[in-house]
Amino acid sequence: MIPSRRVYWLLVLSSIVGLVAATAGTDLIHPRSLLVVTLLTLGFDGLVLGGMVLDGLRIKRQRVQIEREVGDRLSIGRENPVKLTVQTGDHPAVLQIYDAYPSPFFASVPSFSVAMPAKQTETLNYTVFPFKRGEYTWGHIQVRQLGAWGLAWDDWVIPQKQVVAVYPDLMGLRSLSIKLTLQTTGNIRRARRQGIGTEFAELRDYASGDDLRLVDWKATARRDRLLIKVLEPEQEQPLIILLDRGRLMTAQVDGLARFDWGLNATLSLAMAGIQRGDRVGIGVFDRQMHTWIPPERGQTQMVKLIDRLTPIQPELLEPDYLGAVTTVAKRQTRRALVVLITDVIDEVASAELLAAMTRLAPRHLPFCVTLRDPKIDTRAHTVTQTIPDTYARAVALDLIAQRQLALAKLKQRGVLVLDAPANHISEELVDRYLYLKARNQL
Repeated sequence: MIPSRRVYWLLVLSSIVGLVAATAGTDLIHPRSLLVVTLLTLGFDGLVLGGMVLDGLRIKRQRVQIEREVGDRLSIGRENPVKLTVQTGDHPAVLQIYDAYPSPFFASVPSFSVAMPAKQTETLNYTVFPFKRGEYTWGHIQVRQLGAWGLAWDDWVIPQKQVVAVYPDLMGLRSLSIKLTLQTTGNIRRARRQGIGTEFAELRDYASGDDLRLVDWKATARRDRLLIKVLEPEQEQPLIILLDRGRLMTAQVDGLARFDWGLNATLSLAMAGIQRGDRVGIGVFDRQMHTWIPPERGQTQMVKLIDRLTPIQPELLEPDYLGAVTTVAKRQTRRALVVLITDVIDEVASAELLAAMTRLAPRHLPFCVTLRDPKIDTRAHTVTQTIPDTYARAVALDLIAQRQLALAKLKQRGVLVLDAPANHISEELVDRYLYLKARNQL
């Protein structure tokens, strides 16, 4: 039990009142008056402390019930919801609640102070923001409940210990899955009406503006009306994603390692490929091919990718781009879209990357994806007022210029390039893939 502020105030007030009473009407404190006042003060203090003890004992029989609801799998870099359900008994309750979330997390509401009526159930909501993947232990719920007289806090722990795992952006993957499902009945049908693709889907009546080259003359002759072929993008095309886990991917961008942004983009692209019926494979490399998952199709492949890739962390190692693409060339003989997710600095530092991506053509379609730091963009486009800020802006502009030069070299060699801020790379990469898919560029 813990004394409340009311107890301290009552004890201080009794001392002040006693001192004033002992010195009332005279400049000197009479010994007999001092003794009487002291006894009265001690008696009052004893009553306060006794009431505090009694108040604390009574509240132990009126404790509230609290349950926590949180998912076993949390998403990195996302606001993950947590719910505390509080239920009072036959008496009102004034509570202070602290949920012992893992210390590496950021919580939107570190603790709660609530007052609830009797026989009431209330839900307290907050979110946690994990910065790193892995397993974490969630502690117990610490509760303080104020007694009915307001003299004592009953402090106790509700056992709610549990282990949670922080995964890549599963919340983003769920949203993307819904988006792709909705687009299947919209964008893909529009693409069919435009005759985009190589695989035959169906026959339909000719409409004004249709390409006459798609008219099926044999079917038209049989049915005595003009029919055209509807083509759709080819499915079961191989999509190979190479994810760099080397030195450049250890840098922090908006609170997360660049590798985590790349991993989120990798899984988002994989889900888009699987949703479109393609066979998706992934390789994670540094000095060597660390993890290789052969291309397969179907939702079981997506589950396998999440489970295999989640434990991987970046390392302070120089990546071997040539070794990674050589592995792909050996293991993937059929033409594929090969997406390499990494970062670039300048033309000199990225010379091996340029050579590796060039080696993929013409057998495969090479696609280089680089994760830009948005803070550098902000620094480069912010007007400066001081000399240090001007120097910093000049450095940022030079970094961007060197980066663009390296990417331009890749484009000159026939490599597809996407350079986007790390915190927006997933959306832009999926959109670019769907664009390539709809136009059958592979």
